[in-house]
Amino acid sequence: MSNSPLLEAQALVKNFGGLTAVANVSVHFDQNELIGLIGPNGAGKTTLFNLLTGETPVSSGTISFYTDHGVQPLNGKQPAQIAKIGISRTFQNIRLFKELSVLDNVRIAMTNHYHEGFLTSILRLPKYYQTEAAMTKAAQELLAIFDLTAVADLPAKSLPYGIQRRLEIVRALATKPKLLFLDEPAAGMNPEETADLTRLIRKIQREFHITIVLIEHDMSLVMNVVERLYVLEHGALLATGTPQEIQKNPAVIKAYLGGE
Repeated sequence: MSNSPLLEAQALVKNFGGLTAVANVSVHFDQNELIGLIGPNGAGKTTLFNLLTGETPVSSGTISFYTDHGVQPLNGKQPAQIAKIGISRTFQNIRLFKELSVLDNVRIAMTNHYHEGFLTSILRLPKYYQTEAAMTKAAQELLAIFDLTAVADLPAKSLPYGIQRRLEIVRALATKPKLLFLDEPAAGMNPEETADLTRLIRKIQREFHITIVLIEHDMSLVMNVVERLYVLEHGALLATGTPQEIQKNPAVIKAYLGGE
């Protein structure tokens, strides 16, 4: 595990009217870490993801992202801006272009990294075709890594649920993130699909060398893949530690894992 910082959030608060959904939460993620975020329903996990990815503005607190060009504050940035600097995510509800092919779903996610001028696109200059070819090649290579070549030309809506989940993760990787948030990736999966997802997350960590943070209710998946855990309860940070430490933590056992 690397000790080089990647993202640091200090004293995050999110209020929705009179409700505090995230209460003074501080987290840090290092480079090449695999981190879990767990807690009971309503604990504030997805809200915290939304704050860190710009989907929801913070009420107070700071978020800093460490880049090759120095530390960048994320407060006030829109999701598209945050994606450009190296943060991507998936959602609880799958967000694919379901009428488009698997290949086109991945190509669309790559557009931030392939720039065409206005005239190049309108006039279909040679550079336009070169860019399109490069995007297609890169998308095909990514699909091959995740065993999706055989379904590349099929509409996304025709894929089984577990394969749609895999495609959503591949789309997120197509943006070339340094930090990937996975929001309940095993939701709705059967045991075989969950086992495939566990292998997939390990493969991503091994081949792409990025930091992965996942919200997940499937404890067998979480405990098998993550190096470190944050536990939320009622919007506040309850505990942090290794999976082994969290499993033995009395407060966590009482609040989340079903103990007395």
